[in-house]
Amino acid sequence: MPDRHRVDWDGVVARTEHRPWPMPRRPWVMTMSWHDLLFAHYRVPAHVLRALVPAGLELDTHDGEAWLAVVPFRMSHVGPRGLGSLPWVSAFPELNVRTYVRAEGKAGVWFFSLDAASRVAVEAARLGFHLPYLHARMRCHRDGEGWVHYESARHDRRGSGARLRGRYRPTGPVNPPGPGSLEAFLTDRFCLYAADGRGRLFRGDIHHQQWPLRTAELILDESTMALAAGVAVPEQVPLLHFADRVDVVAWNLERVGA
Repeated sequence: MPDRHRVDWDGVVARTEHRPWPMPRRPWVMTMSWHDLLFAHYRVPAHVLRALVPAGLELDTHDGEAWLAVVPFRMSHVGPRGLGSLPWVSAFPELNVRTYVRAEGKAGVWFFSLDAASRVAVEAARLGFHLPYLHARMRCHRDGEGWVHYESARHDRRGSGARLRGRYRPTGPVNPPGPGSLEAFLTDRFCLYAADGRGRLFRGDIHHQQWPLRTAELILDESTMALAAGVAVPEQVPLLHFADRVDVVAWNLERVGA
């Protein structure tokens, strides 16, 4: 009997039972891998984030609480379907600032900024996916004790100056998020939302395996990422999670409400 929770991506079998809705029927168009990823989540008053999210999207909350995340990681194998990895284009650090939204019953991510070290990737993502990518000078490496040393300084006139400098590492074994948990709410997101220059909203579906989350620790020397997005993060210790690697495929955008 066929397993309806198994799909084949050009010979790679993936599980889908953790998805809240079926995968798109049309072919995916991009592949990428995310490495050494840290979720640093901050509770933020809902009215603060609501004012920064387009009116056509509903701010998504968990038990009435809204969240903002600063997410450093590095990318590899970034490229269009069928072309594979491209030298100097397919691997680079990336740093996101995001919150959580809904539209048409689908929970997704709204990005305030996406900093990347690849100018080609920045311009391609802005053009093809209407995402607020910005160029930054970035360095990222993992040492022998498991610390990921991360530095980013934005150098793009299309966004406010922003910096991050610090180090982080995992502190526990893999513990995938349970259904209905806060961890699942914050990480099990299978689409992003974006707006073009005319204010039209779009949704882009993605798929990946269930997050291999681990507890983490962070030593933060400097960060102005949230403030550059217009959010003064309250004085608090962020909720931290780490993932060693997640492989991802993505689909073209679809118009919300079309």
